[in-house]
Amino acid sequence: MTLIKSLNNQDEFVGFYLLKELELKQTNVTPSKDYFDIVLSDSSGQLPAKYWDVTQADKETFFPMGLVKVQGVVQTYRDKLQIKIIRIRKAQEEDGVALTDFIRSAPIRPIDLIYTIKQVLESINDEEIKTIVSFCVKKVEEKLMHYPAAKTHHHAYFAGLAYHIVRMLEIGEFICKQRPFLNADLMKAGIILHDIAKPEEMIAQLGIVTDYSVEGKLIGHISMASNWITEAAIRSDIDLQSDRVLALQHLVLSHHNLGEWGSPVQPQMAEAVALHHIDSLDAKLQMVEDALDTTPETESWTPLIRGLENKPIYRTKLL
Repeated sequence: MTLIKSLNNQDEFVGFYLLKELELKQTNVTPSKDYFDIVLSDSSGQLPAKYWDVTQADKETFFPMGLVKVQGVVQTYRDKLQIKIIRIRKAQEEDGVALTDFIRSAPIRPIDLIYTIKQVLESINDEEIKTIVSFCVKKVEEKLMHYPAAKTHHHAYFAGLAYHIVRMLEIGEFICKQRPFLNADLMKAGIILHDIAKPEEMIAQLGIVTDYSVEGKLIGHISMASNWITEAAIRSDIDLQSDRVLALQHLVLSHHNLGEWGSPVQPQMAEAVALHHIDSLDAKLQMVEDALDTTPETESWTPLIRGLENKPIYRTKLL
C-alpha cells in the first residue's frame, strides 16, 4: 500500500485512503462542471486531491469519513503537492481494510494517558481544587479516550487531547521543580482544565473533527470550562468567591493570552503565565513534530505550518 507520506511529484499510484474531507464544488468555466475537492489521508499524513467531472452517481456514493481505493497521480500546484484522482471506488469488505488502519493516533495508548491524568489529579493536595478538577474531568472522561485537541493546528488525531494534557503535565512538573514559587496544585489543575471542554466544543469521530457543536460555536471551550468550574463549586458547596475558584477560572480564561486568540483576560498570576507558555510550547513543538513525521524524508523542508506564522521547518542533516 502506498502511504501518503511516501508520495512525490509525478508519482502514479494505487492505494486505499480515508476521505477525510469532501466538498462538492463547480469549475469557473462556462458551462460549469461539478468536481470533488478532497483531502485524502492515512496514518502517515494527508494530501489535498481533486476529482474532476463528478457524476450524479458519484455524488450519491462518496461521503466524508469513507474508505476508498484510488488510482491517481501526484502533481505540484502553487508549490504544494496535490493529487489528481483518475479513478476512485468505495472500499469493499473483500479488500480487507478497516477504518482504524487509516487514522493517526497518539503514540501512547489512550488508557495509559487517562491513567496518568487521573494519577496527577489524585496527587493534588488541596481538596477543593481536586474536587473541582474531578468534577470537570468526569464530564468528558469517555471522550478523553479518543478526542483530538484541535481540528487542524496541533494534536489533531485520535486521543490527541489526552496526549497534549499529559505532555503538558510533564513540562509543568519540571517547571515547578525549577521554579518552586509556583503552586504545584494550581499548575496541575490548570493544565488538566485548560482544554477540558474541547470534547463538548467539537464534533469528532475517530480523532477527526467534522464540525463544531452549537455550544462550541456560541460559547467556546474556554467559557464552557469556566462555567464548569462554577458548577462544580456550587454542587460541592465551595464558596464561589474563594481564591481557589477565582484562580482556576483565571487559569482557564487567560490561557490563550490574547483576546484575538480567544482569551477574555491576559495572564495575571504566576501560574497563568506558566500555563500559557507550557500550552504554547507543547502545541508548537507538536506542530513541528507532526510536520516532520508527515513530510517525505526526501524533502528538506516541510509544508508551511499555519501555527508557526506560515513558516516551513528545515530538516537538519546533522544527524
